[in-house]
Amino acid sequence: MRIEQLTFTRFVAAVLIVFHHFGSGKMHFTNEYTRFLFKQANVGVSYFFILSGFVMIIAYHKKMHVNFMDYMRNRFARIYPVYLLALLSLLALFVISNQVSYVDFVLNLFMVQTWVPSKALVFNNAAWSLSVELFFYVLFPLLYNRFYTKINYKKLIVPIVLFWFISQILFHYLFFKESYPILFYSTEDLKYHPVFHLNEFLIGNLAGLYFINNSNKIKNYDIFIFSLVALVLLALKFPIGLNFHNGLLAVLFIPLIILISLNNGFITKLFNKKAFIFLGEISFGLYILQFVVWIYISDYRLNKYFGLDKGEDFLFCFFLRLAILIGLSVLTYLYIETPIRNKIKNSTRYKKEKK
Repeated sequence: MRIEQLTFTRFVAAVLIVFHHFGSGKMHFTNEYTRFLFKQANVGVSYFFILSGFVMIIAYHKKMHVNFMDYMRNRFARIYPVYLLALLSLLALFVISNQVSYVDFVLNLFMVQTWVPSKALVFNNAAWSLSVELFFYVLFPLLYNRFYTKINYKKLIVPIVLFWFISQILFHYLFFKESYPILFYSTEDLKYHPVFHLNEFLIGNLAGLYFINNSNKIKNYDIFIFSLVALVLLALKFPIGLNFHNGLLAVLFIPLIILISLNNGFITKLFNKKAFIFLGEISFGLYILQFVVWIYISDYRLNKYFGLDKGEDFLFCFFLRLAILIGLSVLTYLYIETPIRNKIKNSTRYKKEKK
């Protein structure tokens, strides 16, 4: 099962994260009306984690058992080729500039950087979320086979919601004790540690189970979707001292994902257009390659080769890089992601047929 209207939301989240990384704090994006959004657009990663949990259930809900090796092979076929491309691209540049750390490279290569204190954002800053996703991938077959296929989802509501709630309390308690290290992890490390994001994946799983059992409630939810988006914006505008980085916005993201999935109104008709679906499909490349583009097309190079000043021409330079990033994401999706994924899937299917 695919819920195509959700696909475009990944593109929106990825673009907002790019704005957060490279536009937040710049005068063109810091007016009183938009400052709050770009400053906190990193909550898009939290949305990714929740959506990942939701989509995993949708993709596998008809199976009675998830084979761990087949599952991991499919997951790696989806993410690792472009992940590795981004990693090697940065390695080449760092080697040339004599700024390479091979320890950091190896941590990223095996996608374990978030488990090591002070290493979450090394090499490719955006790659930390894939290290967290890998943790989810390893756990999902166990969760699915031991719990989701054997226990009615209603009995899972209390333990999963309780785990989410305790995670929020614990994270906020530790995060605001800025000088309180835990097992060598600083409070900054906790923002990126996989364990502190597990609540997002699990609550996404629960939302997926709910959707599967209520998928007949399709109707026009446009007004409710717009209302939830408005509430997300209000929460970001007035955070009242809360930190949304580790899943607190699940209270709004979960109903938003479910209602978009059940919707048959204007929003769904728009998001189901091929162009919007395609933009959603390239969102992974857009996310993981963003630092590659910004580092290679540096302010220094823009000024040296094109006479573009980083101050006066910031807006033009930003959207030039964004356009290049989107173009590169299209190419990697068409010529790397899709062919390699299809080849691995066909190889797996062929081996099963031979058996």
